[in-house]
Amino acid sequence: MEFAFTLKYQLSREDGHQRELVDRLMDTGCGDALIRHSPPGRLSLAFHRTAASADEALIGALRDIRQSLPTARLIEAGPDLVGLTDVAELVGVTRQNMRKLMLTHIASFPPPVHEGNASSVWHLSQVLSWMAARGGYLLNPSVVGMSRSAMQVNLIKEQQHLDLCGEARFKALIF
Repeated sequence: MEFAFTLKYQLSREDGHQRELVDRLMDTGCGDALIRHSPPGRLSLAFHRTAASADEALIGALRDIRQSLPTARLIEAGPDLVGLTDVAELVGVTRQNMRKLMLTHIASFPPPVHEGNASSVWHLSQVLSWMAARGGYLLNPSVVGMSRSAMQVNLIKEQQHLDLCGEARFKALIF
C-alpha cells in the first residue's frame, strides 16, 4: 500500500547546506520524498512511500532521515493536526458539512486539541475514527493508518517535555 505523509525538521548547523542535505537524503533512501520550501533552518519532506503498514512506512522514513541528518530534530509528522477544512477535503465533504456534523454531535465528536476563536485543531486520526464508527463515509485506509501513526509519533515526541513528577497530579484531574 502507498502512504503519503510529511515530516518536518529543525536543522542544526552541523546538518550543512541545502544542496548537501538533498544529496545525503537521496543516498540514504529518501528518493521517494519531495522537499518542500521551508523557512531557513527547517526541512519539510513530503513522502509517498510503499510499505506493508503505515508504521513501517513512517519508521523507515524516520530511520532514513536519522541516518542522513543525525542532528536534525523532528518538529511534526503529518497528517495529524488538522482543521475542519482539512478533514472535509480528505473525506470528500464540504467544510460546512463537517462543521454541521461537529455541532450536531457535539457530545460525541472528538474534542479539539486546541480550540481557538477563529479555528480549532483536531487529531485527524480521532476524527476519522469517529466518522468510521458513524458509517456512511468512504475513508482511505492508508490515510486512516498514517494519521494514527503520525499522531503516535507526535505524542511520543512531545513526551520529552513532560515533568514526570507533576504528571501524576495532573493525570488524576484530567482522566
